Amino acid sequence: MTVRRARSSRALHAQAAELAWAVPQVVAHRLARIAAAGAKPTLRDRKELARMVNEKHAAFGESWRAMGLQALRSQQSLAVLARTALQPPSRRKTAASVFAMQLQLQQAALAVLGKGLSPVHRRAVANAKRLGKTKLR
Repeated sequence: MTVRRARSSRALHAQAAELAWAVPQVVAHRLARIAAAGAKPTLRDRKELARMVNEKHAAFGESWRAMGLQALRSQQSLAVLARTALQPPSRRKTAASVFAMQLQLQQAALAVLGKGLSPVHRRAVANAKRLGKTKLR
């Protein structure tokens, strides 16, 4: 396992853990705000709900764009590696190139996942901090 892979894998785990902690806080706060508002939400409540919807759309779009670009970059680098892996070398070099290909595939998958998770993570953690400071009513 390379140091770079270990670091990106650890960062992805940390990001997922932070997201798993922040999302329930945000959901609980927003559901409590909706329940407290009842049939007549205040202007502040309506703005928060509109912000919630807009942020979800923006995060979704940003995630898909980032994942698509990262997938394209990964495919380009994998194509170069595949070209060298398919050349007829000795057995030892073939095993090494297959291992390198597997390692790069794993790194590519982690990179795409990380790029897709980043916008959602950034917004969820920021919302948890921001909403944690506000009072419901």
